[in-house]
Amino acid sequence: MSLRDQIQAIKREDPAAKSALEILLCYPGLHAVLFHKVSNWLYRRKQFVIARAVSHVARLLTGIEIHPGATIGQRLFIDHGMGVVIGETAEIGDDVLLYQGVTIGGTGSQKGKRHPTLGNRVVVGTGAAVLGNITLADNVKVGAGSVVVHSVPEGATVVGIPGRIIRGRATALGMLEHDRIAAAGESDVADIEQLSDRIRELEALVRLLLEDNVGQGRG
Repeated sequence: MSLRDQIQAIKREDPAAKSALEILLCYPGLHAVLFHKVSNWLYRRKQFVIARAVSHVARLLTGIEIHPGATIGQRLFIDHGMGVVIGETAEIGDDVLLYQGVTIGGTGSQKGKRHPTLGNRVVVGTGAAVLGNITLADNVKVGAGSVVVHSVPEGATVVGIPGRIIRGRATALGMLEHDRIAAAGESDVADIEQLSDRIRELEALVRLLLEDNVGQGRG
């Protein structure tokens, strides 16, 4: 990847970027990625102490900590970046966007692969933590302040503590139901429709019970 590609990616993602010169001089996320290229080159040649020293200087200058052993794809953009931490065995795909305060970290002192793998075009919001040997597939979005400790399928959006999927899973279930109905006979379709009606009735009953409980609690 050329420096020009990196700068163009930042200009595309950040409407505040006014020029290539501004990005080159004033964007700590770009500086951190450039430092990482040097530290990772040293790390892969088993110059561990020097590699860590380079990453330490990068942390002091940018506020971003990327372990020299981390695998970084093309056109990573760390926006603002202060407080970002990326662990040793983390793997990050192409065109990933990380906001400030993001942690791509581990969950313990175990050996081997212990940090997340992020696919292509993943977006991780401000202050979010993605932890452990899990995979976020392509085009996943993680909401600000979320804590993700389980793998996430392609195209899903995750929010909350612990992270839960709010978009993507429902679509997949809807497609699955459509495929089953298409494969079923006419009598089977009628049975499925009756079952769906019954499920909707039960859901409405549960909502009423929850509303009653909330009302009693307030009273």
